[in-house]
Amino acid sequence: QVQLVESGGGLVQTGGSLRLSCAASGRTFRGYAMGWFRQAPGKERKFVADINWSGVSIYYADSVKGRFTISRDNAKNTVYLQMNSLKPEDTAVYYCAAPRSVGGTYEYWGQGTQVTVSS
Repeated sequence: QVQLVESGGGLVQTGGSLRLSCAASGRTFRGYAMGWFRQAPGKERKFVADINWSGVSIYYADSVKGRFTISRDNAKNTVYLQMNSLKPEDTAVYYCAAPRSVGGTYEYWGQGTQVTVSS
């Protein structure tokens, strides 16, 4: 049973920072990309960032480029999202995701962690 557990969300003022963590368990994640998505109230879930196994290939949504940094610690099966210069429009539930197969689409999801940025 694959489990993805996010932590690190909270309430922060505009311009502040938060670091999200996602601990993965239940199978080997060797070779697998990991990603972060977010869903604001009343809106669809959107891609934020993802990172391949080696950490060499990283992609960001345009809305977070230059402010967010994704990283991973493969020894701990953990992926991180460092979020700086936060804006009210970053307010959302943030989800960690993993694919079912190497190179596959994201099919495993965590329970989400709330990030609220006050103006």
